[in-house]
Amino acid sequence: MRHHHACSRAHQVGALLLVAATFLLTRLFDRLLLDASSPSSSSFHLNPARPTQSVDLRIYVYAEDEIQGLRALLRGRDGTVAAATCLKGQWGTQVKIHQLLLKSRFRTFNKDQANLFFVPSYVKCVRMTGALNDKEINQTYVKVNPYMIFLDHMIYACGRDHIFVFPSNICLGTSFYLRKLSCSGLCSGAGAHLFRSWATFLNRSIILTPEVRVVVLFTYNSACKLLRMTLCCICQGDRTDKRGTSAFNTWKDIIIPGNVDDSMVKSDGRAVQPIALTKRKYLANFLGRAQGKIGRLQLVKLAKQYPDKLESPELKLSGPNKLGRIDYFKHLRNAKFCLAPRGESSWTLRFYESFFVECVPVILSDEVELPFQNVIDYSEISIKWPSTRIGPELFEYLESIPDQRKLIAIGTADERIEEMIDRGREIRCLWVYASDTEPCSAMSGILSELQSKVRRFHQSPETFWLHNRSIVNRDLVEFHGWKTPVPLP
Repeated sequence: MRHHHACSRAHQVGALLLVAATFLLTRLFDRLLLDASSPSSSSFHLNPARPTQSVDLRIYVYAEDEIQGLRALLRGRDGTVAAATCLKGQWGTQVKIHQLLLKSRFRTFNKDQANLFFVPSYVKCVRMTGALNDKEINQTYVKVNPYMIFLDHMIYACGRDHIFVFPSNICLGTSFYLRKLSCSGLCSGAGAHLFRSWATFLNRSIILTPEVRVVVLFTYNSACKLLRMTLCCICQGDRTDKRGTSAFNTWKDIIIPGNVDDSMVKSDGRAVQPIALTKRKYLANFLGRAQGKIGRLQLVKLAKQYPDKLESPELKLSGPNKLGRIDYFKHLRNAKFCLAPRGESSWTLRFYESFFVECVPVILSDEVELPFQNVIDYSEISIKWPSTRIGPELFEYLESIPDQRKLIAIGTADERIEEMIDRGREIRCLWVYASDTEPCSAMSGILSELQSKVRRFHQSPETFWLHNRSIVNRDLVEFHGWKTPVPLP
């Protein structure tokens, strides 16, 4: 017979105390973990988390003679285009990022040690200078693409660890090479003749670009499916196999700042200095061409209706009345708010330029994507207004925001415009393409973003692994023993 001992009052009290102590200790432990993992809501981290050597970020930069055809995309058909020629304009980001990576402390000369691979190209500049025409660009890509696809490291991760820079107004679509193989495609948008091959061949690679709305319409048929065995990820991309979708993929690609004129980003002396808010003539300005865009046409019309509030001079690109670079920035600084509507794409350089004349940018582009959102709260430095509400209502809103002149009159302490300008003054260093050794630069931000893309393990539809941890292909051949499956041109 089993005997049950009576539970005394002391046992009951002890049990209750044990439960209470366990509950309190659990709550305390959870609170400590929460405090340790969550940043303070009042903190603002200005600089991206700068990569350090301990993070194991190593980038290999392809040399121009390493891939057949790459030199022509950098220097033109005769090799006469100098990198310095391509530094200005929106294609300057391609040159600056390339040159800064060549000098970066995260560069490696050993492919086997690299976890990211950078492929340089200045092709938009090369075309604009006449060093390659559209037909030659397509033909050169035909040479470059197969070599890129069949590089060992390219197949290994199906291009996911390869980095490409696409400047403004780039349209990604199909290539001449695939059209010959009956792969069909259609690309809309400015610059449709440039970079068509990359979206098809490198649809899993990391793209650095200042814009997001690059539309690709792409279909593939049985001929493309037959290529799958040899061309890895061609014709079955993460994003190019859907109609009417953006070529930008927020989970893998990186938005970068536009290329602001070098004379305006120098910390030791800018070509045009800001002026006090009280001395600015206009409430807002729009410095740009209409380009037949609805939002821009509305602003031009409003400038005629409200000439004392909105300045929108007709920009002459040539002739005796051409608006020069210095005059442009002098106009830009003469308003409290710089209006930035969309143009051929959703982004505009005017957004970045406004910070260097200390004018609050007003974004009038609904689909714009901004860089470094992991460290920047854009509501602190700018305004985003619906493009569908461009009109007198916008002016009424802007006029309602207190500035220093109004503060004196109404005796309030709210200095919102000055606060936004002050905060913008702190973060504008992130728009400057300088060395990653600088405490705050566009390269520091880009490398921080790239750091998050580094994978410890790589896989693709054409990689497999065995019990002994060896990486093999479909024929069970180890990775380093792979050979080109078809002859290269």
